[in-house]
Amino acid sequence: MEAATNKREDILDAALVLFAERGFDATTIPMIATRANVGAGTIYRYFVNKETLMNQLFRQYVTRFLDTLRNGFPSNGTCRQQFSHIFNSMVRFTLDNEHALYFIKTHNRPRVLDEESLALYQELLDFTRDFFEAGKETNEIRKMPANALIAIVFGAFIQLHQLVREGAVDETRELLRDYEESCWDAVRAH
Repeated sequence: MEAATNKREDILDAALVLFAERGFDATTIPMIATRANVGAGTIYRYFVNKETLMNQLFRQYVTRFLDTLRNGFPSNGTCRQQFSHIFNSMVRFTLDNEHALYFIKTHNRPRVLDEESLALYQELLDFTRDFFEAGKETNEIRKMPANALIAIVFGAFIQLHQLVREGAVDETRELLRDYEESCWDAVRAH
């Protein structure tokens, strides 16, 4: 049973990297099989098709990301403390799941996602929107649409993470601290 679990995890790991790097459409089952070091037929023992594989992978990582965001969220803290928690949760999540946040960002469209995946993604959006809406109500966050605020923070963070992965920027505590402060400055009310 352990070998089967390992094969399934190898398939999911391979698919995550390929979907993040190449996209869903440009990734084939044979590519995933080669990267996972399994036969293409083995993939079909675990997943009905590429769409099923992608949806299971999407749900797995959105759930992990939501759990990371919710774990220890300072509900009674200041808006700045909550922002810091969200930012540092993104850092922890990407350290543990290198390609996952980019994968979530680039594969959150209804064309391939099933209803369960879309509902889970909506839950993630609601969590972040609720934070921004609460901050706007207390005049601590800019009066911009929540989706625009999400794009500012998550987009900037994903771009930084990509630069780190490419070796164009060294990820240091100082860089992350300054980057968090810059993201906060971009969304806070002035």
